[in-house]
Amino acid sequence: MADRYYFPEDFLWGTAISAHQTEGYNTNSDWWRWEENKAFDQKYPLEPSGEACDFYSRFDEDFRLANHYNQNAIRLSVEWARIEPRPGQFDQEEINHYRSVLIAAHEHGLKTFVTLHHFTNPVWFADMGGWHSRKSIPAFVSYAKKCAEFFSDLSDAFITINEPQVYALQSYTNGMWPPNKINPFQSYLVQFNMIQAHRQAYDELKKIIDVPVGIAKNIVWYETDPYRSNIIDRTAARILNYLNDDFYIWPLVGKLDFLGLNYYFTNRVRNLRFDNPTDYVSDMGWWINPGGLGNILQKLKKYNVPLYITENGLADAEDKYRAHFIRDMLIACGQAVLSGVDLRGYFHWSLMDNYEWHQGFWPRFGLVEIDRVDNLKRKPRRSFEYYAKVCQNGIVEVDDN
Repeated sequence: MADRYYFPEDFLWGTAISAHQTEGYNTNSDWWRWEENKAFDQKYPLEPSGEACDFYSRFDEDFRLANHYNQNAIRLSVEWARIEPRPGQFDQEEINHYRSVLIAAHEHGLKTFVTLHHFTNPVWFADMGGWHSRKSIPAFVSYAKKCAEFFSDLSDAFITINEPQVYALQSYTNGMWPPNKINPFQSYLVQFNMIQAHRQAYDELKKIIDVPVGIAKNIVWYETDPYRSNIIDRTAARILNYLNDDFYIWPLVGKLDFLGLNYYFTNRVRNLRFDNPTDYVSDMGWWINPGGLGNILQKLKKYNVPLYITENGLADAEDKYRAHFIRDMLIACGQAVLSGVDLRGYFHWSLMDNYEWHQGFWPRFGLVEIDRVDNLKRKPRRSFEYYAKVCQNGIVEVDDN
């Protein structure tokens, strides 16, 4: 292992957020409706997102913070439910708002990676059948084309869909997210429709804009205990890794200008169960394993498209591990770059504490603490200082403690 890793001068250093998790009062979305209906249901003990972080009106303050801590990029999403509150009707006031957001980002020196779909849908879209319906594909493509028309001059890249596999599993297999289905067949159909929606949106967008278009794919790394494993567990890990990446990415080949990787944790397979170490875990119990990120980056190399880490972070309310986490993950990234992986940027999840879907507000992923008692006051954590130093120099020191 080298003593330090150098990143290219044009490497993007940033953070990631999403609209529903930070903006507040996303009232035309299926998630808002579900939160309001399920908030006190015993099956779904959930606090509503409410004002969230009030990013909707405080975006300039947040971009100023990002700039102060040496970021040169931001990944954010525009909210479909705001932009197209009724089918085929686009809200000019909301379009102007998001243009103001993107202009402010650029004024603070931040390149913009704009996600078009980040788990939430307009109520009308959900009511027509959502992603389970074949109507979802032309509906999304139409929306994507309009976003290209509205925002391409202010966007450095578009991400069509965030984590389609996670969305399908949580909404249609596990039943944890709206529409709360437990139907593996429907889950597969949803994933198929989302892949087709990306492919068609990519084709339509490339006809009218010259902005890179990609997708953000969550990938979990599966491995076995290096000292205690058997052929059954090794086979299971290989199958899980295939289903988690190659099975999903191959249909997208030729329809990607880049691939976004969201990586959070590794699962270790032992006796056909997950048996993870417990010495280095996040507040959510996820095993922190930088080696998993390195392995995934090496696997993705074969697709011959630029790669970005579009999400990577941990819930850590006490900020106990975050700086070490960032260092260790960036060492894995540095090793990948040194080996020839075309990695062009890293977006830490997240800029600020936010609404973590069905988990509510308790998981603290932010480099910036949001004080929910004191008027949502922004309080940068010490780990942000470490990340800022890396962003400024483009160098990760292995022995930096």
